[in-house]
Amino acid sequence: MKAYSMAGGIDAWNGFTASGPPEMGMLVFAGTESPEELIALSWALEEGSRRFYAAVAGTLQDKEAGAFFEKLVLAEESHKKTVVQLYGEITGNESSLALSERGDLQDIMEGGVRVSEALEWAQGKEAADILQYAMSLEINAYDLYLKMVKRFEEEPPATIFETLAKEEEVHLNRMAELLGTRT
Repeated sequence: MKAYSMAGGIDAWNGFTASGPPEMGMLVFAGTESPEELIALSWALEEGSRRFYAAVAGTLQDKEAGAFFEKLVLAEESHKKTVVQLYGEITGNESSLALSERGDLQDIMEGGVRVSEALEWAQGKEAADILQYAMSLEINAYDLYLKMVKRFEEEPPATIFETLAKEEEVHLNRMAELLGTRT
């Protein structure tokens, strides 16, 4: 078992007033969604997170954190390609256009947060604040992908979602390292 330093997020327990990003709701699914619906959701979350990370990468004064967010942009692109491939295996249609046409998913990212709200919140924030926020997003994505693994059990999507969960864990480890040097 690994332990992560969440020092900045613990401040509320120490009597400080908690403040932070837009409300973080855990994305929940009913368990009745089709594989196609869950894959479309995954693609939308990855695309939304890519957009968020790309936008904040260029605004940070902290060059190391900015470079890290640029790497996350590439990771989210890779995740999207993986999801499109899975979608193709299930439906026979390997077009990301089919996944991006879901209007209800246009402005959503990991954590179930609207990209527009997250970007508004991030304006003027320090790297440590954005790293903490990104960690909460990645934790939500990690949890969601683990739930999808259980949902699909031994079916081919389970392997893909397990891989995505492991990659989210890598992101979390790196964020914890970066955050540890900024708090």
